[in-house]
Amino acid sequence: MAEAKKSKSFEDNLKRLNEIVEKTENSVLPLEESLALYREGMTLIKELKTTLDKAEKEVEKLKDTSKE
Repeated sequence: MAEAKKSKSFEDNLKRLNEIVEKTENSVLPLEESLALYREGMTLIKELKTTLDKAEKEVEKLKDTSKE
């Protein structure tokens, strides 16, 4: 049976995104590699935003609960 793909932590995703940014800013890369890194970075940004949005909703929910 195939093992389910484990999602990486927020911190791991943020670290990888920073690596991509550094590499693209400090290197002259072939077009194909640049595009692949761009795609990966955009995917990471989407995942990071989703995680932050969920955390924000949870904090708001906890704040609302504490007011009761």
